[in-house]
Amino acid sequence: MPPNDQIAYPLPHPTDFTKPFWDACQDQHLVVFACAGCEHLFLPGGSVCPKCWSTDLSVREVSGFGEVFSFVIYRRTYHPAIPAPYVVALIELKEGPRLISTVIGCAPEKVSIGMAVQIQFEAEDGFMLPRFTPQDSAPTHKV
Repeated sequence: MPPNDQIAYPLPHPTDFTKPFWDACQDQHLVVFACAGCEHLFLPGGSVCPKCWSTDLSVREVSGFGEVFSFVIYRRTYHPAIPAPYVVALIELKEGPRLISTVIGCAPEKVSIGMAVQIQFEAEDGFMLPRFTPQDSAPTHKV
């Protein structure tokens, strides 16, 4: 098996529904989907609003601030390009929607439910991924 630095990082495969999200990430902006009918904000994108079923949808840029809603520390390496330990978390954005991401910038044992975090985009094989760092140690993200 080749060394870790020769193994490709597993990257997202954008679909018609997720492409606006990933395109925004490439420009280091975080967007969520917005319903014009009921103003519900949601992730992931889809063909209809999950609250009112309206098809009048758009994307809206959000702040990138939130908190850890739930998380798990992976202590086993499941992909050779992602060595353990690492934290996968459900992040509740300040604006309401939740997304799954990773928490970086602190020891896994320091992550806690309710921890204030903010977005930090990082490139993997030239593809920008949204990750989150504790607010007190993160660089300021401007929207």
